[in-house]
Amino acid sequence: MSRPSQHRVLPGFRLSLGYTWFYLGLIVLIPLSSLFLRTFSLSWDAFWSTVTTSRALAAYRLSFGASLAAALANVVFGLLVAWVLVRYRFPGRDVLESLVDLPFALPTAVAGLTLTTLFSAKGWYGQHLEVLGIKVAYTSVGVAVALTFIGLPFVVRTVQPVLEDIDVDVEEAAATLGATPWQTFRRVLFPAILPALLSGFTLAFARALGEYGSVVFISGNMPLRTEIVPLLIITRLEQYDYEGATAIAIVMLMASFSLLLAVNLLHRWSHRRLEARPGA
Repeated sequence: MSRPSQHRVLPGFRLSLGYTWFYLGLIVLIPLSSLFLRTFSLSWDAFWSTVTTSRALAAYRLSFGASLAAALANVVFGLLVAWVLVRYRFPGRDVLESLVDLPFALPTAVAGLTLTTLFSAKGWYGQHLEVLGIKVAYTSVGVAVALTFIGLPFVVRTVQPVLEDIDVDVEEAAATLGATPWQTFRRVLFPAILPALLSGFTLAFARALGEYGSVVFISGNMPLRTEIVPLLIITRLEQYDYEGATAIAIVMLMASFSLLLAVNLLHRWSHRRLEARPGA
């Protein structure tokens, strides 16, 4: 018995796959391969000594540490913002919706200047924080603040559609069965939004790793203290050390790809686990 034909929107798997590989190769693979080829001009000893200097290691720690802290903060506060936008109707909601997307449209240099002005010793926020002994501008804390600012929309816009698809009746049914609000969130809501949260975390983390414009002003750019990896690469390029710049970029690329691959695998696992739940 012949199988019924499956109709697809795209013209065909082979054609679509071929176009996908062609497009990715032209836009992504070829530029990245040129980066690797440039690095191969260095010997292994020269490459290792370049990527393991104390200045480079400090930049790695700051970039990955601040990006991770910012992404985790955005997971928490992005979920709260998305929840408010989905479940409540209030005056000024449309304005809040627009403010969430503002980091997408705002030039990163403008964001950096604004945050530096606000959190400097004489800024609106900074002057009050200085009294408490908290310094934000020109510290690693300022770097994390800037990365949190540019990453928030990714979490909100990823989680918001999922929350909109969750019927309020599900929460009411859980409450009827005697579940507390915390139990309802932990056992009903959280498993449903976990894949979206992981996706938002991945996008915010990846965006933060490559951020330059909004960080370069508020960080102060002090080597071994507040210098991020993108700035270190720019510094190498300005010194015409192209091999050194590409070597550091390769380390950043491989580490970022490994972390993002791990997060994507975790996202796929959580999505399959959600689909396997009874009643899913």
